Amino acid sequence: MALLLLACAALFANYVVKALLVRALNRVLSLTAYGRDPELRRYGPIERLANVMPALVISSGIALVPNMPAAAVIVIRNVSSAFMIVTVAMAISAALNIVDTIYHRRSEARLKPIKGYVQVVKIAIYVIAALLVIATLIDRSPLILLSGLGAMAAVLILVFQDTLLSLVAGIQISSTDMVRVGDWIEMPGQNADGDVVEIALHTVKVQNFDKTITTIPIRKLVTDPVKNWRAMQEAGGRRIKRSLHLDQTSIRFLDCEDEERLSKLDRLEIYLKRKQEELAEWNGKLGERARIPANTRRATNIGTFRAYVQNYLRKHPGVRQDMTIMVRQLQPQPNGLPLEIYCFANTTGWGIYEGIQSDIFDHLFAILPEFDLRVFQNPTGGDFRFRSPERTAAGRHG
Repeated sequence: MALLLLACAALFANYVVKALLVRALNRVLSLTAYGRDPELRRYGPIERLANVMPALVISSGIALVPNMPAAAVIVIRNVSSAFMIVTVAMAISAALNIVDTIYHRRSEARLKPIKGYVQVVKIAIYVIAALLVIATLIDRSPLILLSGLGAMAAVLILVFQDTLLSLVAGIQISSTDMVRVGDWIEMPGQNADGDVVEIALHTVKVQNFDKTITTIPIRKLVTDPVKNWRAMQEAGGRRIKRSLHLDQTSIRFLDCEDEERLSKLDRLEIYLKRKQEELAEWNGKLGERARIPANTRRATNIGTFRAYVQNYLRKHPGVRQDMTIMVRQLQPQPNGLPLEIYCFANTTGWGIYEGIQSDIFDHLFAILPEFDLRVFQNPTGGDFRFRSPERTAAGRHG
């Protein structure tokens, strides 16, 4: 009967706390921002903490049960105390989740995420709770267990090796501002190319551009090469670096007709006028030697095309004029002479950037014949002319 009364008292205490006190407290909290936020309320630290009351009633009242064996009293009391320790640890963990959620909503959370530190604190809380639970169940002082931790230090370091390495890596990343939530990073070795969506204690989640998720051990961000595109996004301009491979056999000097025809182009009128004056002054100093064309300086179609592209980029509305704009020749290759266009689009948006880049090269490919230049490409079936049947038959009879 005494045990039955004790169980009823525990149930009654549980009902009073949860049905009355917790409900009343929730009504008061509903007037605050916390109470109106379902994401914060789902963690339920108050509800978890309320579970302590029935265990506290049993722990305090078990000694009042008559004719109860002393060993049973100790066991029930220790189990109740251990349950209370676990419940308090879970309530503190839920409170830490609320703190992390509230901090994550702040704008500076992208710069300094604290989820890794919260996880470290939670691990420490559960470790301490585990020590207290073990000490309570064996009815010994926790100091006895703590005194033995010195001998177990090597074992603990081995067990928590990944956690310690991840914690150090997280501190390095946070202190050096290497990676933030929202950064676009590339890690070819980890098949990651996308935006960072979460930085935790052990892992970093990257949402790739195909909407897949790549989970990377956080220590890999310190030990492996990582390309971070944050500086590009902050600068407001994205680099365009692409080459036109020109057929080297199409490069030649311009004649008078070519210069007259190209000078009518708006982007070349001033350039050709200055170029002609410069060449005339240079060649005038040669005297009689100027009669040999090889001794003179003459304008070329590729040089004129470079000037055209430079002026075209200077007036293009999608190109940043305050950043580097350059048109240069690279080392000749078996697949042609690379003419590299180097500039920056005035946007970092992927779709708009690709549109600007495509518009530029659409125009350049189309304008090449005006300069009598050809793009190099490997031969295809359409480049071969088949012999006529008459010539094929004549070749067989011969």
